[in-house]
Formats: sequence, structure tokens, C-alpha cells
Amino acid sequence: MLQTLIKAWKIADLRKKLIFTAFILLVFRIGSAITIPFVNIGAGGIIPDANDSSFLSYLNMMTGDAFNYATILAMSITPYINSSIIMQLLGVAIPALERLQKEGEEGRKKIATITRYVTIGLGLMQSTAYYFFLRNQGFLLMRADGSAFTGFSAVMQALVIIFVLTAGAALTMWLGERINEKGIGNGVSMILFAGIVARLPRMAAQLFSPDLRVGYFFRGGAYYWLTPIATLCLLGMVAFIVWMDNAERRIPVQYAKRVVGRKMYGGQSTHIPIKVNMSGVMPVIFASSILSLPPTIQLFMRGEPQGFWRSFFSAFEQTNPVYVPIYFVLILGFAYFYSSIQYDPIEMANNIRKNSGAIPGYRPGQPTSDYIKRIINRLTLLGALLLSIIALFPIIFTLLSTWILKFSFGNEQEYGMNIAMGGTSTIIMVGVALETVKQIESQMMMRHYKGFLE
Repeated sequence: MLQTLIKAWKIADLRKKLIFTAFILLVFRIGSAITIPFVNIGAGGIIPDANDSSFLSYLNMMTGDAFNYATILAMSITPYINSSIIMQLLGVAIPALERLQKEGEEGRKKIATITRYVTIGLGLMQSTAYYFFLRNQGFLLMRADGSAFTGFSAVMQALVIIFVLTAGAALTMWLGERINEKGIGNGVSMILFAGIVARLPRMAAQLFSPDLRVGYFFRGGAYYWLTPIATLCLLGMVAFIVWMDNAERRIPVQYAKRVVGRKMYGGQSTHIPIKVNMSGVMPVIFASSILSLPPTIQLFMRGEPQGFWRSFFSAFEQTNPVYVPIYFVLILGFAYFYSSIQYDPIEMANNIRKNSGAIPGYRPGQPTSDYIKRIINRLTLLGALLLSIIALFPIIFTLLSTWILKFSFGNEQEYGMNIAMGGTSTIIMVGVALETVKQIESQMMMRHYKGFLE
């Protein structure tokens, strides 16, 4: 990876793209440190427990601590991600959007414009929810006598906070699109990557914290074994993600010989590579974003919900065992959804037949299409299972360590090491790094391709 970056830095065009991407990410991090007006956030942020694994910690991870400290980019890229999910789902259900997807570049531009408007709408909704959360938790500025603002002052305070947060979401979306246009890598993924990397020092500090709830490694104690086990698990996940990303299934294709003029073409054997994890990190990001919607609604509510709603909202907390099967089903569903978008077996079979090719043992046409579809479905299932292992293992590890320590020491107040957010963070971080390096390598290959003139 370092060698690829060094080689890319020597190429003037790629060096400009790398610098531009770094500058955009710097702007994002600066915006993530500027607090919005009319709030009073302490040193600990708005999340009462730094080791919390609920929806608040998820948002904090996705925004790179911007959510925890109520900055202008507290919404980060999450409204744009949710907007993209909605548009892709509606593209299957609404014929007009499906036609736009098939109109080529012009259709994609129109869909992108609609996605931006939906992003603003979602950003406005989430910003409103965030304002009510800040007000209910007592994080808004008060008058000099300690009383809350009322009347026109309260309305202006609410409007300023909501519009600043919505503008921050729009700015983050614009920064991501600029990376897509003039930088290196996918804009959404790079912004998520920057936020996660910015939190690495704090996550490392938690592993070696003297607090019994998060580490207690260097000073001894009953839980000293949790830190090295968690560290080895995270390193193992990184290696597993790299292996999973490079795994692929190669479908053999044999091309027939054909004579054009005085020359003979074809006759060679090749293959179609299909990655096992063909959807990359997007199913995990989209599944996490969908699971964040119910808790977003909860932010509108005053006080703690009771009865059915309490059970409903608690199901979307990572400390709840029900969260694991829901997360797994969503990852599986989005993996199949993405594979259906990326690969069209009928089109692949037609392209093979048009080029006088065939898969050994299968006739061109429908049999070839069915074979490719069967292979893609199996690979999608395998890739989703492997992706689920990485995403769910840290959550299961946190739950198991909590139960073991509680039953071993008989203290229900103690809980195990919380690395529930480690799976999602690791998948995003390693996946984005690998995808970015591959994109750099492909651009380097294009610039160094000798061609037929040499």
C-alpha cells in the first residue's frame, strides 16, 4: 500500500488528486470541530457513557465524534447515505425512476439531483430531531438567570440550530461529490474513513484504560485478559477482511475461432472474475443506516418510552440480542440487492454469445444465463455470510464478555469490554483503504500503458 502511494505521488496528475482529496478531508475534519451556536457541550460530549454501544455511539462513529460534540457537521454523510438507499429502493418500485436509471448519463444526472433534494429533506428531519434531543437533555444555552429561552428567542434559537445542521449535511454531501469528481476514491467512503481514523486514538486508549468496564490491562485485575483477546480479534478481522476482499470465483469462457479477412481471431480461453464480496462495505453501511432510523424517531419523544415502544426502540440497541438477527438479515438483503444491481446474468450471457464465446458445458443463451445466475447467488450468500461474521462478531463478543463477567463475579453493574462498534469500523476502514489503493493502481496502469504504438 505504501509503495503504491509513493509511486502515485511521483505522477503529477495523481499527486494533484491526492492533495485535493487530503484537502477536502481536512475541511471535513475542521468542520467536525466547530460547535454550532446556542449549545453548551461539556468536555465529555452529549453521550453520557463513552463506552455506550447504542444508536448514539453509532452516529458518533459515523460522524467522527462530530455528533458527540454538536458541531456543524454533526449530521455528517448519514443523510446522503440514507437518501441513496431510498432512491435505489424506489428505483425498483417506481417505473419512472427505473426508466431514468436506463437512460444513461442524463438519467443518472437527474437521479443524482433528486437524491440531493432528498438528502436535504432527510438532513432537515434529522437536524430537527437532534435539536429536540439537545433541548430535552439540557444542552442548550440558557438566559443569564438560568431560565430557558421563550417566545421569539426560542424560535430563532431552534431555527439557527436546525438550519446550521442541515447546511452542514449539505456541505458534507458536496465535499463527497467533489472527491468523486476531482479526487481519489469514493467520496462517501472517504469521509467515513476520515471520521473513523480520527477516532482511532480514543479507541486505542479505551483498550488500555484502567477502567474495569473497558480494559484494565496494565494494572492487573480480574479483567486483564480481555484487552489482549480483543486486540488479537481486531487484528484477525483485518487479515480476514483482506483475504475476503481478494477472494473471487473465475467463470471459464472459451471463444471460438473466427476469420476476418486474412486474419484469425479468437480461439483463446479466458475467465470472468466475480468477487466473493462483490458488494464491498456498502451492505454494512446501509444496514447500519436503516437500523438508525427508528432511534432517530425516538429523539423526537420526550422522556423514556414505555410499554411496547420501549421494547421496540430497545431492539435497535447493539446491546440487545435481538439486534444481531435484525442486523444479519439486513446485511443479507442488501448484499443480494447490490449483486442484482451490479450483475445482470442475461446481459452477461448475451455479451458472451455476441463475442462468439461460451462457457464449457453450457449452451449459449438461457442455459448460460441460468448458470451465471446460480453462481452469483451462491457467491452473494457466501460473501454476505463472511461479511456478517466480521460485522457481528464484535457485538457477540461484547455480549458474551458481559454475561461471563456478570455470572462469574455476581455483579450486575459490571460489563465486559465493549468492541461492538469495532466490526463496522474495521470493515469500513479496511474496505475503503483497499478500494482506494485499487483505484490508484488502476489509474497508474492507465497512465503507464504502452499501447500498440510502442
